[in-house]
This record gives sequence, C-alpha cells and structure tokens, in this order.
Amino acid sequence: MQENHSDDQYGRARVQDSPELMAYYKKLENLGAGALWTVANDIEPWEPKSNSVPMLWKYDDLRELVLQSSELVTPEQAGRRVVYLVNDKRKDVSAAVGWLYTGIQVTKPGEFTSAHKHKASALRFIMEGEGGYTVVDGNKITFEVNDFVITPNSTWHEHGVNANGKTCIWQDGLDIPLVNALEANDYAVFDGKQPLDVPLNYSPINYGTAGIIPADKVWDKPYSPLFKFSWSKVYPALVEASKSNTINPFDGIFMQYSNPLTGGHVMQTMGAAMQLLPAGFKGKAHKHTGSFVYQCAKGKGYTIIDGKRFDWKERDIFCVPSWAWHEHHNLSETEDACLFNFNDLPVIEKLGLYQGKDYLENNGHQLEEK
Repeated sequence: MQENHSDDQYGRARVQDSPELMAYYKKLENLGAGALWTVANDIEPWEPKSNSVPMLWKYDDLRELVLQSSELVTPEQAGRRVVYLVNDKRKDVSAAVGWLYTGIQVTKPGEFTSAHKHKASALRFIMEGEGGYTVVDGNKITFEVNDFVITPNSTWHEHGVNANGKTCIWQDGLDIPLVNALEANDYAVFDGKQPLDVPLNYSPINYGTAGIIPADKVWDKPYSPLFKFSWSKVYPALVEASKSNTINPFDGIFMQYSNPLTGGHVMQTMGAAMQLLPAGFKGKAHKHTGSFVYQCAKGKGYTIIDGKRFDWKERDIFCVPSWAWHEHHNLSETEDACLFNFNDLPVIEKLGLYQGKDYLENNGHQLEEK
C-alpha cells in the first residue's frame, strides 16, 4: 500500500482551536492531563526525526586546549580530566549526537585515575602517546595509537600512563545520556587499589587471536571478553578484506568490532566499527536509524551530511545523526582512508527500530549546499 504523507490525510490531527477547546485544554492541564491530538503530529512523525545536528570537531583546534587541561587540574581533582564534545542541539543532556556522549581525555606519564564504575558503558579510541594502559575488572591492558578498548557497564576500571611513557590522548565514548534518560545511572569509586587478577594483557592474548578461544574457561558476561582490539591486527584485516570482497558502494569495507564468543556487538548498548575507504572512493548516500560518532583513523576526506560537506583528516571527530543522509569520500587517489565509529545500534536493533533508505536521485549522490 502506498504511503501518503499529506497532513490532510485521515488519521492526522486537524483540530482547529476554539474558545471552548482552549478552556477544555486548560481543565485537562490543571489535572496533569492533555489531549493527544494537540501533540500527535509532533510525537508521531511520518519518518524518524533527530533532535541532533551534524557537527565536526577539528583535532587541531582542540588539541592544545586538551593538553592545557593537564596543567590546570589533576586527574584526582577532575575525577576524569576530559574535554567533552557537545552537539549544538543536545547541550541539555551533554550529548554529542542522539543519546551518545564523547570527549577527549589526556593523561601524562606517571598519572592515573582511581578505579571506579558506573552503569553507563564506555569505550576508548587511542589518539596519540605511548605507555598507556587500562585496568578493567582486574585485567591490565596496554594500548597503542588507534587501538580500540571497551569498558563495559558496571566494570571497575582505571586508566594511566607509565612513568617512562609519553602523554596519551584518547577519545572516550559513553552512553551516559541514554542511561540517564532511563534514570538508571550510578557511580562508585573503588576503595583502595584495584587488584590485578590475571597476567598483563590476558584478555587480548587469550581472546584476540582469530578463530581460537580458551576451551576450559566459562565466560558468562553479556559483553565481550576481549577488551582491546589492536590496530596492528584490525588494519591488515581491512586491507585483506578489500582484496577479496566487493566494495560496498555506501561504506567501502565496513567491519564491526565484535564479541569473539557470539559474533555480536561488543557491549549491550554501544557498538563500534572500522571502515576502509579505498583510494578515490566516492560513497553513495543513504540514511538509517541509529546515531554515529566518527573519528578519522587514517587519511583524509569528507562526508556530506544532509547536503552539507564536512572535511576531515586524521583525529578529527564528526557525528551523523539518526536518519540523516550521509556519504563518505576519500580525497586521496593513491592512499586509503579509515574511519572509526561508535554507535547505538545494539539498542536500535534489539528494540526492532532499525530501518534504512538509499538516496536514489543524482546517481546516488547528494547535491552540496552552497
């Protein structure tokens, strides 16, 4: 059956105000009630509607301010010393897009944060530095640039940089706005020093080798037992995939970080992926439900979001709101580009809310706003 999106169609509210109706509405309001037809057209749109706007955060503009924070406050004073990125239309909930939060954290050599936990899930994408580490529920894990690290909800975790390392900067991603909207968040600080329960890098050593996992261990948690996904393994896998797979016209080579035990998302509420855009790639436009935060891990290019062009290069961060037309382009004719993203797809998919649409005009490419 063909859809009709005319506001005059039967089933849409078309009530004209009158003195009698206004008086009626006031009586309802005084009783903590209201007439559905006065809000129905707003709360039930013809298509998904985002309250966020596309945004780009340039790393070159932010880096010095991020570093300056390390001279102004200590990790203990700040709790978490982070410069957070906020969407112009989501300032009321401190969200970068949709119900997702992101920020940039800095830690100097010898510094560390106290162990803590919260109901919000968290992830890290390492931007620069050496000698950094995280401890997740007694698992101490070292990381390098472009590594992806998860901190599942309610796990004790802390971060630091070895005394002989170099200042580390990474992107934090959390679902704080979502968990707060559900009125389910909490926060706790570990009493004393978190004990190390297993050898260094136990998680990536035991669960990060493709195809094999410990056969004598039982993992009963709802999130991935692999807490770190190394760039040294991820990028070669993308390159090999590009040689043996048809290039997706929208996303190039698109690979999801996954739970090695299930093949599903790494955490219950946030997913993540890395995509490779081959040299000269000009992606076609599409849109879908789900909010996305991107960071350029390699190369340079631009993304057109709802007709507006956003140019990015390594370490720049941008967001694509739910149901926004978007297409990715690699500016280089000789080198590939890689985009990391994290998203709320686990929630969207589990609730049966995912839908998408391809852009069919102009050979699949948006016309840029002038």
